[in-house]
Amino acid sequence: MSRAMHVAIVDDEQDMRQSISQWLALSGFTTETYADGAEAIAAINSDFPGVVITDIRMPGLDGMALLKRLIAVDSTIPVILITGHGDVPMAVEAMRLGAYDFLEKPFNPEKMMALAERAAKARAQAMEARALRTELADGPTMMKRLIGDSALMQRLREDILDIGQADGHVLIDGETGTGKTLVAHALHAVGSRSGRKLVSLNCAGLDDATLIARLFGPAATDSAERPLADIARGGTLVLEDIEAVSEPVQARLLAYVDAQGSPPETRIIAVCNGHKQDQTLEDALRPDLFFRLGAHQIVLPPLRARGEDIIALFNEYLARFAEEYGCPAPELSMPDAAQLLQAPWPGNVRQLVTIAERCVLQSRREDGALMSLVMADNEASGEALTTEGKPLKEHVEAFERILIDNTMRRHKGAIAAVMEELRLPRRTLNEKMAKYGLVRSDYV
Repeated sequence: MSRAMHVAIVDDEQDMRQSISQWLALSGFTTETYADGAEAIAAINSDFPGVVITDIRMPGLDGMALLKRLIAVDSTIPVILITGHGDVPMAVEAMRLGAYDFLEKPFNPEKMMALAERAAKARAQAMEARALRTELADGPTMMKRLIGDSALMQRLREDILDIGQADGHVLIDGETGTGKTLVAHALHAVGSRSGRKLVSLNCAGLDDATLIARLFGPAATDSAERPLADIARGGTLVLEDIEAVSEPVQARLLAYVDAQGSPPETRIIAVCNGHKQDQTLEDALRPDLFFRLGAHQIVLPPLRARGEDIIALFNEYLARFAEEYGCPAPELSMPDAAQLLQAPWPGNVRQLVTIAERCVLQSRREDGALMSLVMADNEASGEALTTEGKPLKEHVEAFERILIDNTMRRHKGAIAAVMEELRLPRRTLNEKMAKYGLVRSDYV
Protein backbone atom coordinates (compact mmCIF):
# COMPACT_ATOMS: atom_id res chain seq x y z
CA MET A 1 0.00 0.00 0.00
CA SER A 2 1.22 3.45 -0.80
CA ARG A 3 -0.62 5.11 2.08
CA ALA A 4 1.27 5.42 5.38
CA MET A 5 0.08 3.19 8.23
CA HIS A 6 -0.35 4.94 11.58
CA VAL A 7 0.12 3.53 15.08
CA ALA A 8 -0.48 5.28 18.38
CA ILE A 9 1.70 3.75 21.13
CA VAL A 10 0.51 4.20 24.71
CA ASP A 11 2.84 3.13 27.55
CA ASP A 12 3.98 4.77 30.77
CA GLU A 13 7.52 3.40 30.26
CA GLN A 14 9.53 5.65 27.95
CA ASP A 15 11.97 2.89 26.91
CA MET A 16 9.11 0.64 25.84
CA ARG A 17 7.44 3.45 23.85
CA GLN A 18 10.67 4.22 22.03
CA SER A 19 11.45 0.57 21.31
CA ILE A 20 8.03 -0.15 19.84
CA SER A 21 8.17 3.08 17.83
CA GLN A 22 11.57 2.18 16.37
CA TRP A 23 10.49 -1.36 15.47
CA LEU A 24 7.37 -0.14 13.71
CA ALA A 25 9.19 2.69 11.92
CA LEU A 26 11.45 0.08 10.32
CA SER A 27 8.33 -1.47 8.76
CA GLY A 28 7.13 1.83 7.33
CA PHE A 29 4.67 2.84 10.06
CA THR A 30 4.14 6.41 11.17
CA THR A 31 4.04 6.41 14.97
CA GLU A 32 2.74 8.66 17.73
CA THR A 33 3.62 8.02 21.39
CA TYR A 34 1.69 8.83 24.56
CA ALA A 35 2.77 8.40 28.17
CA ASP A 36 -0.70 7.60 29.51
CA GLY A 37 -4.24 6.80 28.44
CA ALA A 38 -5.63 10.24 29.21
CA GLU A 39 -3.09 11.86 26.88
CA ALA A 40 -3.98 9.37 24.12
CA ILE A 41 -7.76 9.72 24.40
CA ALA A 42 -7.41 13.51 24.18
CA ALA A 43 -5.60 13.15 20.83
CA ILE A 44 -7.47 10.26 19.16
CA ASN A 45 -10.86 10.82 17.56
CA SER A 46 -13.05 8.94 15.08
CA ASP A 47 -10.93 10.20 12.16
CA PHE A 48 -7.74 8.60 13.52
CA PRO A 49 -6.44 6.59 10.52
CA GLY A 50 -4.60 3.85 12.36
CA VAL A 51 -4.08 1.40 15.21
CA VAL A 52 -3.61 1.82 18.97
CA ILE A 53 -1.07 -0.35 20.80
CA THR A 54 -1.35 0.11 24.55
CA ASP A 55 0.05 -1.43 27.70
CA ILE A 56 -2.73 -2.92 29.80
CA ARG A 57 -1.31 -1.79 33.18
CA MET A 58 -0.68 1.95 33.51
CA PRO A 59 -1.33 4.47 36.29
CA GLY A 60 -4.44 6.56 35.88
CA LEU A 61 -6.35 5.56 32.75
CA ASP A 62 -5.13 2.00 32.15
CA GLY A 63 -5.34 -0.08 28.99
CA MET A 64 -8.78 -1.56 29.74
CA ALA A 65 -10.26 1.85 30.52
CA LEU A 66 -8.63 3.29 27.38
CA LEU A 67 -10.11 0.45 25.30
CA LYS A 68 -13.62 1.22 26.57
CA ARG A 69 -13.18 4.94 25.87
CA LEU A 70 -11.88 4.26 22.35
CA ILE A 71 -14.75 1.90 21.59
CA ALA A 72 -17.11 4.71 22.56
CA VAL A 73 -15.25 7.09 20.22
CA ASP A 74 -15.12 4.66 17.28
CA SER A 75 -15.56 0.91 17.65
CA THR A 76 -13.61 0.24 14.43
CA ILE A 77 -10.29 1.60 15.79
CA PRO A 78 -8.18 -1.55 16.32
CA VAL A 79 -6.74 -1.71 19.84
CA ILE A 80 -3.88 -4.12 20.55
CA LEU A 81 -3.13 -4.69 24.24
CA ILE A 82 0.31 -5.53 25.65
CA THR A 83 -0.05 -7.78 28.66
CA GLY A 84 2.12 -9.35 31.32
CA HIS A 85 1.95 -13.08 32.04
CA GLY A 86 -0.64 -12.67 34.78
CA ASP A 87 -2.85 -10.38 32.70
CA VAL A 88 -3.99 -12.96 30.14
CA PRO A 89 -7.49 -13.39 31.68
CA MET A 90 -7.85 -9.60 31.55
CA ALA A 91 -6.76 -9.63 27.89
CA VAL A 92 -9.36 -12.30 27.09
CA GLU A 93 -12.00 -10.08 28.67
CA ALA A 94 -10.68 -7.18 26.57
CA MET A 95 -11.12 -9.29 23.41
CA ARG A 96 -14.73 -9.91 24.44
CA LEU A 97 -15.24 -6.17 24.81
CA GLY A 98 -13.85 -5.49 21.33
CA ALA A 99 -10.04 -5.38 21.44
CA TYR A 100 -8.41 -6.35 18.15
CA ASP A 101 -5.81 -8.67 19.76
CA PHE A 102 -3.21 -8.82 22.52
CA LEU A 103 0.52 -9.48 22.85
CA GLU A 104 1.99 -11.16 25.89
CA LYS A 105 5.37 -9.95 27.18
CA PRO A 106 8.02 -10.71 26.15
CA PHE A 107 6.82 -10.59 22.54
CA ASN A 108 8.54 -11.07 19.21
CA PRO A 109 8.85 -7.72 17.38
CA GLU A 110 8.16 -9.48 14.06
CA LYS A 111 4.89 -10.82 15.45
CA MET A 112 3.95 -7.35 16.68
CA MET A 113 4.65 -5.77 13.28
CA ALA A 114 2.65 -8.44 11.43
CA LEU A 115 -0.26 -7.94 13.83
CA ALA A 116 -0.06 -4.14 13.49
CA GLU A 117 -0.07 -4.43 9.70
CA ARG A 118 -3.20 -6.62 9.70
CA ALA A 119 -4.91 -4.24 12.11
CA ALA A 120 -3.92 -1.21 10.00
CA LYS A 121 -5.42 -2.79 6.89
CA ALA A 122 -8.61 -3.55 8.79
CA ARG A 123 -8.76 0.10 9.92
CA ALA A 124 -8.17 1.35 6.37
CA GLN A 125 -11.01 -0.84 5.09
CA ALA A 126 -13.34 0.40 7.83
CA MET A 127 -12.57 4.04 7.01
CA GLU A 128 -13.02 3.44 3.28
CA ALA A 129 -16.37 1.77 3.96
CA ARG A 130 -17.42 4.75 6.09
CA ALA A 131 -16.37 7.21 3.38
CA LEU A 132 -18.26 5.18 0.79
CA ARG A 133 -21.41 5.15 2.92
CA THR A 134 -21.17 8.93 3.25
CA GLU A 135 -20.64 9.28 -0.47
CA LEU A 136 -23.51 6.93 -1.28
CA ALA A 137 -25.83 9.10 0.78
CA ASP A 138 -24.90 12.16 -1.30
CA GLY A 139 -26.89 12.18 -4.53
CA PRO A 140 -24.89 14.91 -6.34
CA THR A 141 -21.61 13.19 -5.44
CA MET A 142 -22.91 9.87 -6.73
CA MET A 143 -23.95 11.42 -10.02
CA LYS A 144 -20.47 12.91 -10.48
CA ARG A 145 -19.03 9.39 -10.34
CA LEU A 146 -20.97 8.57 -13.53
CA ILE A 147 -18.29 10.07 -15.77
CA GLY A 148 -18.94 10.78 -19.44
CA ASP A 149 -20.59 13.29 -21.76
CA SER A 150 -21.77 10.91 -24.47
CA ALA A 151 -25.47 10.91 -25.33
CA LEU A 152 -25.75 7.47 -23.74
CA MET A 153 -24.39 8.70 -20.40
CA GLN A 154 -26.46 11.87 -20.45
CA ARG A 155 -29.54 9.73 -20.97
CA LEU A 156 -28.47 7.37 -18.16
CA ARG A 157 -28.11 10.24 -15.68
CA GLU A 158 -31.53 11.57 -16.68
CA ASP A 159 -33.05 8.10 -16.21
CA ILE A 160 -31.47 7.77 -12.76
CA LEU A 161 -32.86 11.14 -11.65
CA ASP A 162 -36.34 10.29 -13.00
CA ILE A 163 -36.53 6.70 -11.75
CA GLY A 164 -34.85 7.59 -8.46
CA GLN A 165 -37.82 9.79 -7.59
CA ALA A 166 -40.33 7.04 -8.41
CA ASP A 167 -41.44 4.34 -5.96
CA GLY A 168 -41.51 1.21 -8.11
CA HIS A 169 -38.98 -1.61 -8.12
CA VAL A 170 -36.13 -1.45 -10.66
CA LEU A 171 -34.29 -3.94 -12.87
CA ILE A 172 -30.75 -3.01 -13.93
CA ASP A 173 -29.16 -4.97 -16.76
CA GLY A 174 -25.90 -4.70 -18.66
CA GLU A 175 -22.56 -6.35 -19.31
CA THR A 176 -20.15 -7.10 -16.50
CA GLY A 177 -18.07 -4.11 -15.39
CA THR A 178 -20.41 -1.42 -16.72
CA GLY A 179 -21.18 0.04 -13.28
CA LYS A 180 -24.54 -1.53 -12.42
CA THR A 181 -23.89 -1.53 -8.67
CA LEU A 182 -22.90 2.15 -8.81
CA VAL A 183 -26.16 2.94 -10.61
CA ALA A 184 -28.15 1.00 -7.98
CA HIS A 185 -26.57 3.10 -5.23
CA ALA A 186 -27.12 6.30 -7.23
CA LEU A 187 -30.84 5.47 -7.59
CA HIS A 188 -31.07 5.19 -3.81
CA ALA A 189 -29.02 8.34 -3.21
CA VAL A 190 -31.16 10.61 -5.39
CA GLY A 191 -34.51 9.21 -4.24
CA SER A 192 -36.83 9.89 -1.32
CA ARG A 193 -35.37 6.89 0.59
CA SER A 194 -31.81 8.27 0.64
CA GLY A 195 -31.94 8.82 4.39
CA ARG A 196 -32.93 5.21 5.03
CA LYS A 197 -31.09 1.91 4.89
CA LEU A 198 -29.62 0.48 1.71
CA VAL A 199 -28.86 -3.25 2.03
CA SER A 200 -27.17 -5.39 -0.66
CA LEU A 201 -27.00 -9.14 -1.18
CA ASN A 202 -25.20 -11.07 -3.92
CA CYS A 203 -27.49 -13.97 -4.81
CA ALA A 204 -24.84 -15.95 -6.74
CA GLY A 205 -23.05 -18.84 -5.05
CA LEU A 206 -25.61 -19.27 -2.24
CA ASP A 207 -27.77 -22.38 -1.94
CA ASP A 208 -31.53 -21.92 -1.66
CA ALA A 209 -31.73 -22.47 2.10
CA THR A 210 -28.93 -19.99 2.83
CA LEU A 211 -30.34 -17.37 0.46
CA ILE A 212 -33.85 -17.60 1.93
CA ALA A 213 -32.46 -17.48 5.49
CA ARG A 214 -30.32 -14.43 4.71
CA LEU A 215 -33.25 -12.62 3.13
CA PHE A 216 -36.28 -13.62 5.16
CA GLY A 217 -35.28 -15.29 8.43
CA PRO A 218 -35.64 -16.96 10.74
CA ALA A 219 -35.83 -13.75 12.75
CA ALA A 220 -33.35 -13.45 15.62
CA THR A 221 -32.93 -11.19 18.58
CA ASP A 222 -29.31 -10.42 17.65
CA SER A 223 -29.50 -7.47 15.23
CA ALA A 224 -26.45 -8.79 13.35
CA GLU A 225 -28.49 -11.88 12.42
CA ARG A 226 -31.69 -10.12 11.45
CA PRO A 227 -32.94 -11.03 7.96
CA LEU A 228 -31.89 -8.50 5.35
CA ALA A 229 -35.49 -7.86 4.33
CA ASP A 230 -36.13 -6.72 7.90
CA ILE A 231 -33.00 -4.54 8.02
CA ALA A 232 -33.92 -2.87 4.71
CA ARG A 233 -37.51 -2.20 5.75
CA GLY A 234 -38.59 1.20 4.48
CA GLY A 235 -35.38 1.64 2.49
CA THR A 236 -33.80 -0.14 -0.49
CA LEU A 237 -32.87 -3.80 -0.95
CA VAL A 238 -30.35 -4.41 -3.77
CA LEU A 239 -30.27 -7.99 -5.09
CA GLU A 240 -27.14 -8.60 -7.15
CA ASP A 241 -26.98 -11.44 -9.72
CA ILE A 242 -30.75 -11.82 -9.70
CA GLU A 243 -30.53 -14.17 -12.70
CA ALA A 244 -28.86 -16.78 -10.43
CA VAL A 245 -31.96 -17.14 -8.21
CA SER A 246 -33.64 -20.55 -8.49
CA GLU A 247 -37.37 -21.14 -9.08
CA PRO A 248 -38.13 -21.95 -5.40
CA VAL A 249 -36.39 -18.77 -4.21
CA GLN A 250 -38.12 -16.75 -6.95
CA ALA A 251 -41.45 -17.98 -5.60
CA ARG A 252 -40.52 -16.86 -2.07
CA LEU A 253 -39.28 -13.52 -3.41
CA LEU A 254 -42.52 -13.06 -5.35
CA ALA A 255 -44.53 -13.49 -2.15
CA TYR A 256 -42.32 -10.89 -0.45
CA VAL A 257 -42.78 -8.44 -3.34
CA ASP A 258 -46.55 -8.89 -3.28
CA ALA A 259 -46.59 -8.23 0.47
CA GLN A 260 -44.91 -4.86 -0.05
CA GLY A 261 -48.07 -3.20 -1.27
CA SER A 262 -48.22 -0.17 -3.57
CA PRO A 263 -46.18 1.94 -3.28
CA PRO A 264 -43.83 -0.69 -1.85
CA GLU A 265 -42.67 -0.32 1.72
CA THR A 266 -39.18 -1.48 0.68
CA ARG A 267 -37.88 -0.77 -2.78
CA ILE A 268 -36.09 -3.61 -4.56
CA ILE A 269 -33.37 -2.94 -7.10
CA ALA A 270 -32.53 -6.17 -8.92
CA VAL A 271 -29.18 -6.26 -10.72
CA CYS A 272 -28.45 -8.73 -13.49
CA ASN A 273 -24.82 -9.63 -14.17
CA GLY A 274 -24.31 -11.31 -17.52
CA HIS A 275 -27.13 -13.77 -18.06
CA LYS A 276 -26.65 -16.28 -20.85
CA GLN A 277 -26.23 -14.75 -24.31
CA ASP A 278 -29.07 -16.85 -25.75
CA GLN A 279 -31.35 -15.87 -22.87
CA THR A 280 -32.89 -12.53 -22.00
CA LEU A 281 -33.42 -11.43 -18.42
CA GLU A 282 -37.13 -11.95 -18.98
CA ASP A 283 -36.36 -15.60 -19.79
CA ALA A 284 -34.20 -15.98 -16.67
CA LEU A 285 -36.98 -14.92 -14.27
CA ARG A 286 -40.52 -16.21 -13.96
CA PRO A 287 -42.83 -13.77 -15.79
CA ASP A 288 -44.82 -12.61 -12.75
CA LEU A 289 -41.63 -11.78 -10.82
CA PHE A 290 -40.01 -10.15 -13.86
CA PHE A 291 -42.91 -7.77 -14.43
CA ARG A 292 -43.14 -6.86 -10.74
CA LEU A 293 -39.42 -6.15 -10.41
CA GLY A 294 -39.25 -4.51 -13.83
CA ALA A 295 -41.64 -1.66 -13.16
CA HIS A 296 -38.65 0.45 -14.19
CA GLN A 297 -35.72 -0.84 -16.21
CA ILE A 298 -32.24 0.53 -16.88
CA VAL A 299 -29.83 -1.06 -19.35
CA LEU A 300 -26.26 0.19 -19.03
CA PRO A 301 -24.32 0.79 -22.25
CA PRO A 302 -21.09 -1.15 -22.87
CA LEU A 303 -17.94 0.95 -22.74
CA ARG A 304 -17.10 0.30 -26.40
CA ALA A 305 -20.33 2.14 -27.37
CA ARG A 306 -19.51 5.28 -25.39
CA GLY A 307 -17.06 6.88 -27.82
CA GLU A 308 -14.98 9.70 -26.39
CA ASP A 309 -16.10 8.83 -22.86
CA ILE A 310 -13.39 6.15 -23.04
CA ILE A 311 -10.68 8.81 -23.27
CA ALA A 312 -12.22 10.97 -20.52
CA LEU A 313 -12.54 7.97 -18.20
CA PHE A 314 -9.01 6.78 -18.88
CA ASN A 315 -7.52 10.22 -18.21
CA GLU A 316 -9.58 10.50 -15.01
CA TYR A 317 -8.22 7.21 -13.66
CA LEU A 318 -4.68 7.99 -14.80
CA ALA A 319 -4.88 11.16 -12.67
CA ARG A 320 -6.33 9.31 -9.68
CA PHE A 321 -3.71 6.57 -9.69
CA ALA A 322 -0.88 9.04 -10.33
CA GLU A 323 -1.95 10.93 -7.19
CA GLU A 324 -2.21 7.70 -5.22
CA TYR A 325 1.25 6.48 -6.25
CA GLY A 326 2.88 9.91 -6.06
CA CYS A 327 4.03 10.26 -9.65
CA PRO A 328 3.15 12.36 -12.73
CA ALA A 329 0.19 11.14 -14.77
CA PRO A 330 1.38 9.72 -18.14
CA GLU A 331 0.19 11.60 -21.22
CA LEU A 332 -1.84 9.76 -23.84
CA SER A 333 -0.39 9.82 -27.34
CA MET A 334 -2.52 9.86 -30.48
CA PRO A 335 -1.82 6.14 -31.19
CA ASP A 336 -2.74 5.37 -27.56
CA ALA A 337 -6.07 7.13 -27.96
CA ALA A 338 -6.78 5.25 -31.19
CA GLN A 339 -5.98 1.97 -29.43
CA LEU A 340 -8.33 2.80 -26.57
CA LEU A 341 -11.16 3.72 -28.93
CA GLN A 342 -10.73 0.55 -30.99
CA ALA A 343 -10.42 -1.87 -28.05
CA PRO A 344 -13.41 -4.21 -27.47
CA TRP A 345 -13.41 -3.69 -23.66
CA PRO A 346 -15.05 -7.00 -22.69
CA GLY A 347 -14.56 -6.05 -19.02
CA ASN A 348 -15.89 -2.53 -19.64
CA VAL A 349 -15.10 0.20 -17.05
CA ARG A 350 -13.66 -2.31 -14.57
CA GLN A 351 -11.13 -3.42 -17.20
CA LEU A 352 -10.30 0.20 -18.09
CA VAL A 353 -9.57 1.03 -14.44
CA THR A 354 -7.20 -1.93 -14.15
CA ILE A 355 -5.29 -0.96 -17.30
CA ALA A 356 -5.08 2.68 -16.16
CA GLU A 357 -3.49 1.60 -12.87
CA ARG A 358 -1.00 -0.67 -14.65
CA CYS A 359 -0.20 2.16 -17.05
CA VAL A 360 0.67 4.49 -14.13
CA LEU A 361 2.78 1.82 -12.41
CA GLN A 362 4.56 1.09 -15.68
CA SER A 363 5.22 4.79 -16.31
CA ARG A 364 7.15 5.05 -13.02
CA ARG A 365 9.73 2.70 -14.54
CA GLU A 366 9.54 4.48 -17.92
CA ASP A 367 9.02 1.02 -19.35
CA GLY A 368 6.54 -0.45 -21.83
CA ALA A 369 3.68 1.12 -23.73
CA LEU A 370 -0.05 1.48 -23.23
CA MET A 371 -0.69 -0.28 -26.53
CA SER A 372 1.01 -3.45 -25.28
CA LEU A 373 -1.06 -3.38 -22.08
CA VAL A 374 -4.34 -3.13 -23.98
CA MET A 375 -3.40 -5.84 -26.47
CA ALA A 376 -2.16 -8.21 -23.74
CA ASP A 377 -5.32 -7.69 -21.71
CA ASN A 378 -7.57 -8.41 -24.67
CA GLU A 379 -5.56 -11.46 -25.70
CA ALA A 380 -5.89 -12.81 -22.14
CA SER A 381 -9.67 -12.38 -22.33
CA GLY A 382 -9.86 -14.01 -25.76
CA GLU A 383 -11.02 -10.79 -27.42
CA ALA A 384 -9.50 -9.16 -30.48
CA LEU A 385 -9.45 -5.49 -31.34
CA THR A 386 -12.64 -4.44 -33.03
CA THR A 387 -12.57 -4.41 -36.79
CA GLU A 388 -15.82 -2.50 -37.28
CA GLY A 389 -13.96 0.77 -36.65
CA LYS A 390 -15.18 4.10 -35.37
CA PRO A 391 -16.33 7.13 -37.34
CA LEU A 392 -13.47 9.39 -38.43
CA LYS A 393 -15.14 12.33 -36.65
CA GLU A 394 -14.94 10.38 -33.37
CA HIS A 395 -11.20 9.81 -33.77
CA VAL A 396 -10.55 13.43 -34.78
CA GLU A 397 -12.46 14.80 -31.78
CA ALA A 398 -10.71 12.40 -29.41
CA PHE A 399 -7.29 13.40 -30.75
CA GLU A 400 -8.18 17.09 -30.56
CA ARG A 401 -9.32 16.77 -26.96
CA ILE A 402 -6.16 14.87 -25.97
CA LEU A 403 -3.93 17.41 -27.68
CA ILE A 404 -5.54 20.36 -25.87
CA ASP A 405 -5.62 18.46 -22.57
CA ASN A 406 -1.93 17.50 -22.77
CA THR A 407 -0.90 21.03 -23.77
CA MET A 408 -2.90 22.56 -20.91
CA ARG A 409 -1.26 20.14 -18.47
CA ARG A 410 2.22 20.91 -19.79
CA HIS A 411 1.71 24.67 -19.48
CA LYS A 412 -0.23 24.40 -16.19
CA GLY A 413 -3.24 26.23 -17.60
CA ALA A 414 -1.31 29.19 -19.08
CA ILE A 415 -3.71 30.07 -21.89
CA ALA A 416 -1.29 32.32 -23.79
CA ALA A 417 1.31 29.52 -23.99
CA VAL A 418 -1.32 27.01 -25.10
CA MET A 419 -2.59 29.39 -27.79
CA GLU A 420 0.94 29.90 -29.07
CA GLU A 421 1.83 26.18 -29.17
CA LEU A 422 -1.44 25.11 -30.83
CA ARG A 423 -1.63 28.20 -33.09
CA LEU A 424 -5.21 28.83 -32.00
CA PRO A 425 -6.95 32.18 -31.38
CA ARG A 426 -8.41 32.58 -27.87
CA ARG A 427 -12.03 32.33 -29.01
CA THR A 428 -11.42 29.05 -30.87
CA LEU A 429 -9.54 27.59 -27.92
CA ASN A 430 -12.32 28.62 -25.52
CA GLU A 431 -14.96 27.05 -27.77
CA LYS A 432 -13.05 23.78 -28.06
CA MET A 433 -12.39 23.62 -24.31
CA ALA A 434 -16.09 24.15 -23.64
CA LYS A 435 -16.95 21.46 -26.21
CA TYR A 436 -14.70 18.90 -24.53
CA GLY A 437 -15.49 19.88 -20.95
CA LEU A 438 -11.97 21.17 -20.22
CA VAL A 439 -11.74 23.80 -17.47
CA ARG A 440 -8.64 25.97 -17.02
CA SER A 441 -8.83 25.85 -13.20
CA ASP A 442 -8.19 22.09 -13.33
CA TYR A 443 -4.70 22.71 -14.71
CA VAL A 444 -3.52 25.66 -12.68
